[in-house]
Amino acid sequence: MRFLADAGVAGRVVNWLRERGHDAVHLREQSLERLPDSEVFAKAAAEKRVLLTFDLDFGELVALSASPAASVIMFRLHDTRTPRVIERLEQVLAQSLAQLERGAIVVVEEARHRVRAHPHVTED
Repeated sequence: MRFLADAGVAGRVVNWLRERGHDAVHLREQSLERLPDSEVFAKAAAEKRVLLTFDLDFGELVALSASPAASVIMFRLHDTRTPRVIERLEQVLAQSLAQLERGAIVVVEEARHRVRAHPHVTED
């Protein structure tokens, strides 16, 4: 799977994804950490990457988007230390990979995660 990490996501999360065979990049690696949210989302959609973020504004961008290719994983964690983020991400990927591939918004909380299909995706 392909991922794009927003500026607030630790680089170690990207490294963890790469170690598991995913194609993951961080905005900082491309000197794009100051890119406006709308352009970050457009980049993720154009590159067919799942966006990893702590920024809740991306939920609205997905809802307004006509692109079913862009999925977003939004972290709403009290404990934002990297090991906890990786632990929760691992659980999300184990349980929701198919939905992310089709286009979804995943909100990751401390004890659960919620998956909403992209508004423009139809179930087959």
